Amino acid sequence: MKKIVILLVMLCVGFSYAQDKIQPKLEKKGDITIATYFHENGKVQQTGAFDTNGKLHGEWTSFDAEGNKVSIGNYEAGKKVGKWFFWEGDSLKEVDYIDSKIVSVNKWDNKTKVAVNR
Repeated sequence: MKKIVILLVMLCVGFSYAQDKIQPKLEKKGDITIATYFHENGKVQQTGAFDTNGKLHGEWTSFDAEGNKVSIGNYEAGKKVGKWFFWEGDSLKEVDYIDSKIVSVNKWDNKTKVAVNR
């Protein structure tokens, strides 16, 4: 009997925790599904889309719990492609992908000088 009571208490705690988690927002637009995932504090964690096969597709953006952009990049049929940008404190990494494989990486920080052609 004691084991049953303990099991019921554990199940109740587990269900209440699962209900507190913010569910993702999914919106069907034509052949794609737009998805928004949330941090526990309610701020957006990730936004992006899935294709008809359920694979990541198009631009995806990630944010930290304070709402600061952490990364942005593109997927095609579930694979990372093109330029991705990752923000880490005062630095920015540019990573080029082909078929989810890293081709090149550039890193800038607030000390890096960038030439701008006007």
